[in-house]
Amino acid sequence: MTICILGGGIGGLSTAIALKQAGFEVDVYERHSKPSEIGAGIVCWPNASFVLEQLGVLDKIAKVAGSINYMNRFSSSGESIGSLNITELNLLMKYPSYSIIRKDLMNILTERSLELNVNIHYQHNVESLSDNNGKACVQFSHGKHIKPDIIIGADGRMNSLARKYVNIDNKQIYQGFINWIGVFESKFDVFTELSVSDYWGEGDRFGIVPISKSKAYWAGGTVSEHISDASPVRYKSELTSLFSRWPSIITKMINETPLSRINKIYVHDHDPINNWSKNNVILLGDAAHSPLPTSGQGACQALEDAWHLANCLRNNNGAELSLVFKQFSELRMAKTSGIILGGRQLATSIFNQNVEYCQQRNLASKQTDYKMVVAGMAKSWSSGLPICS
Repeated sequence: MTICILGGGIGGLSTAIALKQAGFEVDVYERHSKPSEIGAGIVCWPNASFVLEQLGVLDKIAKVAGSINYMNRFSSSGESIGSLNITELNLLMKYPSYSIIRKDLMNILTERSLELNVNIHYQHNVESLSDNNGKACVQFSHGKHIKPDIIIGADGRMNSLARKYVNIDNKQIYQGFINWIGVFESKFDVFTELSVSDYWGEGDRFGIVPISKSKAYWAGGTVSEHISDASPVRYKSELTSLFSRWPSIITKMINETPLSRINKIYVHDHDPINNWSKNNVILLGDAAHSPLPTSGQGACQALEDAWHLANCLRNNNGAELSLVFKQFSELRMAKTSGIILGGRQLATSIFNQNVEYCQQRNLASKQTDYKMVVAGMAKSWSSGLPICS
């Protein structure tokens, strides 16, 4: 059985590793000329760490990642409005949480793929998927075409041709806000502890995630009705105009991050869909379900997809693909749809511009029982996995 994966990002590579470990041969086709470096960093929450352990890379990740212990919430003036105990979450879910630069995670997944002799074909831009006697075949822009037994669409949220083939519509939904993201490094210690800092304003937000005492990734967000052309030379002035009166650590992040390590993203997601497969094509990761960054679970859910799909194919080897794909989709659909909707709900609250609403929101955050929040996160994020009490 020939299996191809469209997309060599986190979802694509982790799926390739999981399938290879399950005894399948697999080829990955990536449109870029090398491993993608898009994005600043991610938190591998305990559900992701479970999968990364199964893939044989958790030890390597621990060496370059930060072991975070709290998520602290603040108002734009720096007033504390709540604190979530990540160490407690880790204990409940029985796995650690790690903050990591996305480039480092991609390098580790790429190395593991090559160790397992996964074929990664770079500079393969998909032009179309078309039917051929009840099976899809892939046409690449440079003329090559392939007819694998299984096509796994892991080609992202913004222009997934696999999603278009399965769902007809692959249009993204702009959610009305921008994120500037960056990676900060210093020669000196800046952070006394590895805790996430999340600052909420009125239509604005700034988050800082330490990797070490001297390194972090960050994201500054604001409401924007319209999408305009990116102008990198203006990124710092745009950020400064929004956050200059916020706590000084934010100004430090902006001023001391090289412009080459800042990117601007007009944030999109997709509505949940009820069908992830057609013929021999199955979707996963952002191509199937693309939550907002406010969910904290985008990459984590792509990793879960990899583990579940490999198990479904291994445990049902020889069964009709439609049944295997149906089993996979049913395992994953409710959880990922809930995460999409939860991410939107939090974004609606964070990026609300009404002053009175934001005051009440911050007060409610102060009064939140975070022990119950942690317990709820552990229950939700461990769903479908053999972890947690």
